[in-house]
Amino acid sequence: MKNIVLIGFMGVGKGSVAREVVKHSDYIAIDTDDLIESMENRKIKALFEAEGEKYFRKLERHVAKWLEKSVHNTLVSTGGGFYKQENLKKIGTIVLLDSPFDAIIKRIKEHPNAAKKLKKRPLLKNLKKAKELYNERRSGYLELADIVINVTNKNPEMCAKELLKKVKKYA
Repeated sequence: MKNIVLIGFMGVGKGSVAREVVKHSDYIAIDTDDLIESMENRKIKALFEAEGEKYFRKLERHVAKWLEKSVHNTLVSTGGGFYKQENLKKIGTIVLLDSPFDAIIKRIKEHPNAAKKLKKRPLLKNLKKAKELYNERRSGYLELADIVINVTNKNPEMCAKELLKKVKKYA
């Protein structure tokens, strides 16, 4: 088993799908944003506000290097911009969780914890800018992905099972 690296736009469900993959496999899961929050002892939102995006991306580079050297047989959920890390392909099989922008926003807004989910994503404050960012990132996601899972109108368990099936065929 080599690593699986989940990429995709913020709010697409990488964390939810990761938790389901763990239930149905021998993988363990880690999240790059959680690692950064632990390293810095503060939330991503606070990092962005205090230090800015450039500092946050520097922390992502540090995490990416560590993942490449130290992590094996693990499912790695990444932040929405983590796909730009130069060593991503060396970390593992890249799986894109894909969905149209409007479906992602609808998914977040319909979540029981919607206010909290929106609050922790500073780049979603302005939906017009967020959609521009989505459009800018999507081609990069598609270019990098070894496997694409369309998550629209699927629950995390369905996505996890599809992911594991496709990863098995890919390996």
